[in-house]
Amino acid sequence: MKAGLLSVAALSALAVAQPHGQAHRHLHKKDVVVTETQMATATAPRAVVYVDANGNQLYTSWGGDSNTQPTQAPEPYSAPEEEEKTTSSPAPQPTPETTEAPAPSYAEPTTSAAPAPTSTSSGSDSSEGSDSSIDASGYSIVYSPYNADGTCKDQSQVDMDFEQISGYSMVRTYGTDCNQTATVLTAARAHNMKLFAGIFDISNIDGEVSNIIDATNGDFSNIHTISVGNELVNNGQYSASDVVSAMNNARGQLSGAGYNGNIVTVDTFVAMIANPELCEASDYAAANCHAFFDGGVSAEGAGDFVLSQAQQVSKACGGKNTWITESGWPTQGESNGAAVPGTANQRAAIDSLKSAFSGNLILFTAYNDMWKSNNAGTYGAEQFWGMYGNAPSSK
Repeated sequence: MKAGLLSVAALSALAVAQPHGQAHRHLHKKDVVVTETQMATATAPRAVVYVDANGNQLYTSWGGDSNTQPTQAPEPYSAPEEEEKTTSSPAPQPTPETTEAPAPSYAEPTTSAAPAPTSTSSGSDSSEGSDSSIDASGYSIVYSPYNADGTCKDQSQVDMDFEQISGYSMVRTYGTDCNQTATVLTAARAHNMKLFAGIFDISNIDGEVSNIIDATNGDFSNIHTISVGNELVNNGQYSASDVVSAMNNARGQLSGAGYNGNIVTVDTFVAMIANPELCEASDYAAANCHAFFDGGVSAEGAGDFVLSQAQQVSKACGGKNTWITESGWPTQGESNGAAVPGTANQRAAIDSLKSAFSGNLILFTAYNDMWKSNNAGTYGAEQFWGMYGNAPSSK
């Protein structure tokens, strides 16, 4: 899981939208270290104010108060129909006919107070997710091909892991290390799934693009999207113009290799709203959003919260079709205000998300990421977001 929103530590040098409060980042295999600064507040509950680079307030959320009202959602929007990209490739393998997901459904959020938070999770077993029988139809899911010790999973392990998540329409990965584009694409093809492939290191954009082209062997028929970077603007690693330049570079190389599908960059909803050039350069707006890190949202309110941010992203991007490319809930860890980890709460959050979204949603994540470590912004939960517990290949 790479990063959520910057919701607790303000990175003073960051010239993008950022909350004044505490920072959180989901860690991924190649993440860099981010210094986090705790901001003291004199009153309770704690207000988390999200602003853009010019200091203009985007919105305010309230964390750590059991009586906090849920974030008010804007008027619902209808996401425009996504036009499927065509790809040219030699002798593509057959895939089932796909239809674009309808615009997210919407239910007006209630105004009931969030339950009083507890300090720890509800005693879940780290080896178990919320429910192995979760209905996957119409949704997508994140998958990371790493063992608990951080080593790479081989093809047989990836194949084993895919047996349990084969009901999803698409799987998302983040990089090209561990030969993961090839191993995951092979498993996805076996189950007629699409791949949302990732380029993680834009400082080596030519090499990363070449890795993807080599892994597909010129057959892009199962590639739905290629993302160039994940939360690079939000974490302050690159400017928006840097990311757009990398996207344009990748687009040229991929087009030359015969790929004419979707190319996007993924960032947090906060960074996307403050830097609409990111979605303008993308084929659709792709934003990560985790209600857990807001601090004022309970598991049952996750869907309404995430949908409201998706609507804000679409509005900032001129009504562009919007995908939420990461959203989930941890089963273990410390509470963040009204957000309490636990298996039951994970199931409630996933149900809430699926109630709010009929598509355009990538759930985070398939299996626990035991190779990760925690920092001050992860609430001791970084390893425990797996919806299906520990990966079958790890048991």
